[in-house]
Amino acid sequence: MDYIKLEAPTADAILDRDLTQVAALIRSGALSPVEITRAQLRRIEVRDGALRSYACVTAASALRAAQAAETEIRGGRYRGPLHGVPIALKDLCRRKGVPAAAGTTILRGAPAEYDATVVRRLRDAGAVLLGQLQMTEGAYSDHHPAVQPPRNPWNADYWTGISSSGSAVATAAGLCFAATASDTGGSIRWPCAATGLTGIKPTWGRVSRHGTVELAASLDHIGVIARSARDAAVMLEAMAGADPLDPTTLQAPVPRYAELAVGSVHGLRIGIDPGWNLTDVDAQTQGMLEAAAQTFQELGATLVPVRFPIAEGEQAVRDWAPNCAVEAAVAHADTYPARRSEYGPVLASVLDAGHALSGLDYQRLLLRRMVLRGKVDALFTGIDALLAPVQPMPPLTLRAISTLGDQPGLIAALQRYTCVFDMTGHPCLTLPAGQCDAGMPMGLQLVGAHLDETTLLRLGTAFQAATRWHLRRPAPGERE
Repeated sequence: MDYIKLEAPTADAILDRDLTQVAALIRSGALSPVEITRAQLRRIEVRDGALRSYACVTAASALRAAQAAETEIRGGRYRGPLHGVPIALKDLCRRKGVPAAAGTTILRGAPAEYDATVVRRLRDAGAVLLGQLQMTEGAYSDHHPAVQPPRNPWNADYWTGISSSGSAVATAAGLCFAATASDTGGSIRWPCAATGLTGIKPTWGRVSRHGTVELAASLDHIGVIARSARDAAVMLEAMAGADPLDPTTLQAPVPRYAELAVGSVHGLRIGIDPGWNLTDVDAQTQGMLEAAAQTFQELGATLVPVRFPIAEGEQAVRDWAPNCAVEAAVAHADTYPARRSEYGPVLASVLDAGHALSGLDYQRLLLRRMVLRGKVDALFTGIDALLAPVQPMPPLTLRAISTLGDQPGLIAALQRYTCVFDMTGHPCLTLPAGQCDAGMPMGLQLVGAHLDETTLLRLGTAFQAATRWHLRRPAPGERE
């Protein structure tokens, strides 16, 4: 079979498809990994100057990897659905020979001496690595003053989410087919909701953190930003699993996520706490949740009323910042405060707070965190997934985000539904599920029991088979 010739109109159509669709074309011999990689690099060159999603593009090594994939596939040595597919890495994933600055200036310019485990596993799966994606400083809440933040391809006046901002912008704009990401307080879920994407924050320890730049060890989750639940399943299956280089990884075997993501959801129980989901939540978000619940019900799932431990959740929102601060201070001990002047003001203030917290106060919040985890675990004795917003308000403009430092109430509202599940370690799947009055994407999240990403991915795939929100793409004019 002859390869598809990727002239501009053809390339644009293919670059906006889901990863799994492109993988099928590559496997069939209809699509050349070299041609799709060249087309991807051309689009990055044309469009990323405005979007600023990449910290570093590794074009030469990407083309070499694509050529190797093409040779292997033609020789009958097909590795799986990532083989020959161009993806990208959040810039906290170390890649041998490539700088991983993690949004900082303190790490800028120093090539990594080894591959992070997730990078090695993606290479082993045959993925073509396009480069490193921009992010907030140290994966906290703000970009370093010397870094130009990525711009939302739907509308440059709107927030991209943090800290996996580049991962979301590149995936939404068709500058990669999927990306690695991380979530410490909401940093997969906010960007996905802001840019109309699907993201999986797996169970803490399901994916190795070896070789990734640390923010807060017990809160950091390495995951995926993609265009569909099926795409996320393919990526997660390649990345997950026990790792002797990271003793905190979980020993449970990795399911065949990509295969198990497709199937009936009849009889699955979805928990909903109306009080938690609707109190101080705007009408547009409420409408999105109600429509999604109805869709799940029509697919055969059962809606079950539950009571989320709201008081403990609110306490967790208050505890998250000091918890993160202490762990971040440990992570940066070699360079902070010794090189304080090289840090941006936001991350520096967090590290100062971490140094200031007493051991007794830290232990008290850890004990509260254990209680919260136990109470959230108990919810899943009667349900298979929990439906919740990502945030209680419609998409935020950059103007609104610029006032966060003066509005602690807004910060708490933004974290209400996200950082709770970083504190407990439960897996979360974010799905695009609506559009606000301003035309921007909106997202929801499904939360699962520990190590039950399979159920979340099955629910997400069924939802996306019945809806079209995940198929929407920002128009080229908006990207540029």
